[in-house]
Amino acid sequence: MKCDDALETRITENLSKLSVHPARQPDGHRHAAVAITVADESFGAGLPGLPSFDTWQHRAALILTRRSARLKNHPGQWAIPGGSLDEGETAEDTALRELREEVDLNLPASSVMGRLDDFVTRSGFVITPVVIWGGPDLVLQRNPDEVASIHRIPVDEFLRDDAPLLETSPASEHPVLRMPVGDSWIAAPTAAILYQFREVCIRGNDTRVAHYDQPFFAWR
Repeated sequence: MKCDDALETRITENLSKLSVHPARQPDGHRHAAVAITVADESFGAGLPGLPSFDTWQHRAALILTRRSARLKNHPGQWAIPGGSLDEGETAEDTALRELREEVDLNLPASSVMGRLDDFVTRSGFVITPVVIWGGPDLVLQRNPDEVASIHRIPVDEFLRDDAPLLETSPASEHPVLRMPVGDSWIAAPTAAILYQFREVCIRGNDTRVAHYDQPFFAWR
């Protein structure tokens, strides 16, 4: 799948058809936003099970990070760039600010294409996913205080036949959702947001993910 004007139009049109489900913010939960940023693959994702390329690629990819082990919340875990809303910010403001702070990517407000459904986490956040068009030729630089590594995961990787992975949980009537990537996997809540992006933005389906549970390690 190429990172081109046709894909940008496809995602924008599919998002315009989605009736977004905002979530009520439970007591004690903080409102956060994440930036689901569509870019080109560049030099490959550098993950076991995924090829690395020596030449510039124009396949569409999503920007993900591994969180620094020094962070208080979810150290070392897979993440979409994002964080808590500052006073007076919209979710879109926060998503763009966090891209600047985490991966040194400065994009205009016009790059925002829309939102997906809010996702309430067991760790105390209400996450608003904001879909952003980054396009080709992006240069990224990690903030070492927050980010251990940056990865551009091809969108095609999230379209695998074995995705999503669902497993029962003794803590919930709903399954835990994971998304395979390379020889590993990404867990909810990040995986649930990626799955809805796949279904809504790429496939044009009216798919909801708020009911999926998260593995125990993601609860804190």
